[in-house]
Amino acid sequence: MADNSTRTDLFNPLRIGAIEAANRIVMAPLTRSRVGEDGVPGELQAEYYAQRASAGLLITEATNISAQGRGYGATPGIWTDAQVAGWRLVTDAVHAAGGKIVIQLWHVGRYSSTALQPDGAAPVAPSAIPAEGNTYTTAGFVPVSAPRALQTDEIPGIIEQYRSAARNAQRAGFDGVEVHSANSYLLDQFLRDSTNQRTDRYGGSIENRARLTLEVTQAVTEIWGSDRVGIRLSPVTPDAGNTPPDSNVMALYGYLIPQLNRLNLAYLHVVEGATATSRAVPAGVDLDALSGLFDGCFIGNNNYDLEMAIERRAAGKIDAVAFGRPFIGNPDLVARLRHGAALTVAPHESFYGGGARGYTDWKNGTY
Repeated sequence: MADNSTRTDLFNPLRIGAIEAANRIVMAPLTRSRVGEDGVPGELQAEYYAQRASAGLLITEATNISAQGRGYGATPGIWTDAQVAGWRLVTDAVHAAGGKIVIQLWHVGRYSSTALQPDGAAPVAPSAIPAEGNTYTTAGFVPVSAPRALQTDEIPGIIEQYRSAARNAQRAGFDGVEVHSANSYLLDQFLRDSTNQRTDRYGGSIENRARLTLEVTQAVTEIWGSDRVGIRLSPVTPDAGNTPPDSNVMALYGYLIPQLNRLNLAYLHVVEGATATSRAVPAGVDLDALSGLFDGCFIGNNNYDLEMAIERRAAGKIDAVAFGRPFIGNPDLVARLRHGAALTVAPHESFYGGGARGYTDWKNGTY
């Protein structure tokens, strides 16, 4: 078999902040909707992540920081003791397999349903602008509900939800955390002028709209130390309710990323284009120019194959590359890429819900 390690350093070790990664191939966050309504991971999730521990870094599926932050059924949480104990099963299994794993901290904001919120409350958002589409519950798909705008004096409580989740992630044995400020969820909703029409210190100017992302990230670094915290951004993706990008992407992220540099984060993880669909960007947007503003490790994401990853790594555009869907059917993806082996394409019907089938029953190859 081929040995692609002679063509690229993607298979070489990399230091990501304080995390010693075995290679530059990252498993991207992948919502799989396979935990119970209590949001507690179990032995099945431990097996799933441990099978993929040869990735240099595993980033967990998006994980709800609170009951209020939940927008999809059968997704995990990190706000209860039972959830912490469930995630400890996962981290112990990953570490026993020689891997490193961080948890992605998630608050969906407006993209939720009253059926998923405590006491049937309305979802919260920067402004009372309804999203579009349906969300998944264990009883089936339901329309997303109209949100209410957060009051200014409620925002410290949102930051505390992230801070508490970060503490719980330490108790659960993770190697670090990723702040989810992407894909049109709560922090991204504050960033974009298409979803943020506030007139207080969290709305209006770019500096104000970036404030919550920066305050949350600062709070999380106070728990973990900056060298074990990463952040995910998606400057142009329209996911989660057909949310338009900000009206001035270059100015917004041209401000945000240098501000993040002041926190000395372990990494920046960017969705380059529209999540899971296209790498195309609007006219006037240069994502490489934006990512080049970041001082630390840069993880590129979105529709990569090995050749693109090799090319962009050789050009110095990325430090590491995140693969998502290829990890579903190929738990040994790193070895398959290294040796040029064929990849299994998992069918969409295996992505969400169910049990072991389509989740932990994929087989490793021989090379």
